[in-house]
Amino acid sequence: MYLRSISSAFPASSFTQRECWEALKTHGRQAGLKGRSMGLLEKILLGDSGIDQRHFALGSPESIFQLDAQQLNEAFEIHAPALASEALQGALDQADLSARDLDALFICSCTGYLCPGISSHVAERVGLGSGAYLQDLVGLGCGAAIPTMRSADGFLRTFDRELRVATVCVEICSACFYIDDDPGVLISLCLFGDGASASIWTNQPSPGAWQAHGFQTLHRPEDREKIRFVNAGGKLRNQLDRSVPQLAAEAVGELFAETTGNPDVVLTHTGGRDVLNALSPVLKGHSLLHSEKILRDYGNVSSPSIMLALEAQLSQGSEDERLWLTSFGAGFAAHSCNLTKPASIIR
Repeated sequence: MYLRSISSAFPASSFTQRECWEALKTHGRQAGLKGRSMGLLEKILLGDSGIDQRHFALGSPESIFQLDAQQLNEAFEIHAPALASEALQGALDQADLSARDLDALFICSCTGYLCPGISSHVAERVGLGSGAYLQDLVGLGCGAAIPTMRSADGFLRTFDRELRVATVCVEICSACFYIDDDPGVLISLCLFGDGASASIWTNQPSPGAWQAHGFQTLHRPEDREKIRFVNAGGKLRNQLDRSVPQLAAEAVGELFAETTGNPDVVLTHTGGRDVLNALSPVLKGHSLLHSEKILRDYGNVSSPSIMLALEAQLSQGSEDERLWLTSFGAGFAAHSCNLTKPASIIR
């Protein structure tokens, strides 16, 4: 499938890591955090976490402390469709298309749940035709963007006529607010932000279009408990083991070793500073500057992160001919694909 456009959207409110610390300094103690936990939060938020600021759809960090499980779920229902629709409209405008030109809409998210899914709400908001195919992908965590692309690719391959589809990744990580003394929970509080990314794809090539192909996936269910959401009193609580950076490096390294040739550019899910540091040695010296910049400007935005890095790369207008993308997360799972110009496609 061939890329027509890519666009992102973020909540209007953003907060520096210091501002997050000021909120946690007061409300964390009120929530009963131990002194050691407060020390860990201070060390991360006031140190070099690789993050300057994050966007929160739910408002200020202080206000999030006041929300119970029901209110967090309701906030996801409000903000996920709105942010996804904003990103999708941006991609449609770039491609000079209307929503009724789309034949399908694929949306992934892991930070909340709707039935019918976010795709139903977005279809209504932007005005998709009633015959458009809608599919929601849930439970894939931070790595969901590339499997969502792969699903769109499969849909496009089933038809001979020209089709246009949209893929959207949207996460309201602030709707997963949870706090206790577990180090993994505390680290998560310091990393995640909200955002969305939308892309338009077609099954027909055009001059200079990037083609996505060569999809790969690696599952390691024996490591499932190392990184996942668990239900805690109706809230989503992130379970994050200290071994995750190394797990990511091993899985991504295995996928990278299986790819044919050496890409011009490697783009990865942002994860966190420690994750990017662990990935660098297995990626044969490829710079991760775009992933580092996305992390610094937005934090870990979960599934949209890899698409934000792709948007940043493409905005440069460079002459690179082959990109290699990788995402990873809950499962434990890692995914990859190639984006190449038609003249350099590697089968």
